[in-house]
Amino acid sequence: MARRNLEANPLTDLCGDYLVRIEEALKRELDSYSWSEFYTPLRYACDGGKRIRPLILVLSAEAIKGKRPDGDAYLAASAIELLHTESIIHDDIIDEEHTRRGKPSFHVKYGYNSSILTADFVLGVILSIGSKLKNPRVLNELSNAATRMSEGEMTEIRLNKAPEITEHDYIKVLDYKTASLFESSAKIGTILGDGTEEQIRSMTSFGHLLGIAYQIHDDLIDWNDEDKLFNMLVKQNNKSKDFIDRMEKLYRTYAAKAKDELLKVAPVSNEVIKHLEMMTDLASFQI
Repeated sequence: MARRNLEANPLTDLCGDYLVRIEEALKRELDSYSWSEFYTPLRYACDGGKRIRPLILVLSAEAIKGKRPDGDAYLAASAIELLHTESIIHDDIIDEEHTRRGKPSFHVKYGYNSSILTADFVLGVILSIGSKLKNPRVLNELSNAATRMSEGEMTEIRLNKAPEITEHDYIKVLDYKTASLFESSAKIGTILGDGTEEQIRSMTSFGHLLGIAYQIHDDLIDWNDEDKLFNMLVKQNNKSKDFIDRMEKLYRTYAAKAKDELLKVAPVSNEVIKHLEMMTDLASFQI
C-alpha cells in the first residue's frame, strides 16, 4: 500500500507519527491476506483514507493512559478503519457514487458482485482482529458500531423516498450512520487506555457529538453537489440562507459540546487532549 499523501494542516503536522503507525498496522493486517483474491481489491478500498477515526482511537488511548499506546490500540484502530471501509463500499453502491477519494468507486472498478463479497470479507477480517484483541468489551463495541451504522443506512434509504423529512430525521441518521463509529473509536481507545467508567462515558459522548458535528459540517460543504438528506432539507427550506446559517450554528453547537465532554477527562494542557480538541474546530481544520 502506498503511503498516503497527508495534506498539510495542523493536526497531521502534530500527529504524523500516529498516522504512520496506523498505516503500518493496517498494512500488516492486509498483508496477512496476501494469498487471497481479495487482497488487491482490499488495498484499493483502503488506499487514501484520512484515518480520522483510528486516529481518535489511538489518541484517546494515550490521553487516558498517559503514554504511547501499545500494539492493541493500533490493531483496534485497523478494525475501525476496515469497518469504515466496508461501509463506504456499500454506501457508494446505494448512493450510486462513481468516484471516491479522487478515483473510481469500488463498485465501478470491481463490479457489484465483487463489491458485495469484498465487504463481507472485510467483516471477517474485523472479526479476526477482534479475536486477537482478547477484550470482549472492545469486540462488543465493534459489533454495536456495525449494527448501528446499518440501521442508519436503512433509515436513510427509507427517508430518501419520503415526501418530506425533518431536521430530527436528519440528525437521527447522522446519529447512527456517522456518529456511531466516531463514538466507538473514542470509547474503544478509552477502554484500551484503562479509563475509568466516568472517563469512558465522557469520551464516548465526545466521539458521538464530534461525529454529528463532522457530518453536518461535511454536508454543508457538499450539499450543492449531492442529492442526499441534507440536500432534501435545503430544498424544503427553499435554499434559504437562514436555514444554512441555522445548520452552521447547529454543527458549532455539537462541536462545542464535544469539546466540553473532552475537557471533563483532562485539561487542555494535556498535549494529546489538545490534539483531540483541535478536531472540534471543524471550520478551520478540514478533516
